[in-house]
Amino acid sequence: MQIVYHGSYCKVEEPKLLDNKYTKDFGKGFYCTILKEQAIKWANKYDTKIINLYEYHENNNLKIKEFTIMTEEWLDFIISSRNGEEHNYDIVIGAMADDQIYNYITDLLKGEITREAFWELAKFRHPTHQIAFCTDEALKTLKFIGIEEI
Repeated sequence: MQIVYHGSYCKVEEPKLLDNKYTKDFGKGFYCTILKEQAIKWANKYDTKIINLYEYHENNNLKIKEFTIMTEEWLDFIISSRNGEEHNYDIVIGAMADDQIYNYITDLLKGEITREAFWELAKFRHPTHQIAFCTDEALKTLKFIGIEEI
């Protein structure tokens, strides 16, 4: 069991998979983090700032993809997901491509920088973390335990 956080503008007792018009790093999913500071940054986008807390109980029957470090595979996965391509994982875990990293990815896709330049720029970014719960089965691994208002 591990505590994970979801930054929002409201209490989310029962997470759901919502179709979102914005493509995300690991595709469609309910996004959490093990870093409370990261969840606070997510919540700070809103007027009302709520941190939802969950117990995450790992289920070894689920298909889980974890990127322990930023690699070429991580970069390609994010590019595919941000382009709307679907994957077949229940849960995807790894660093997030924050706005600055995503700008580097955009520059890479436009051919304005090389992969080598991308990695040179990316190594100076602070650590981030996200867990995307991508299926209804994955959401069953979460148990709501409360909120914190910021």
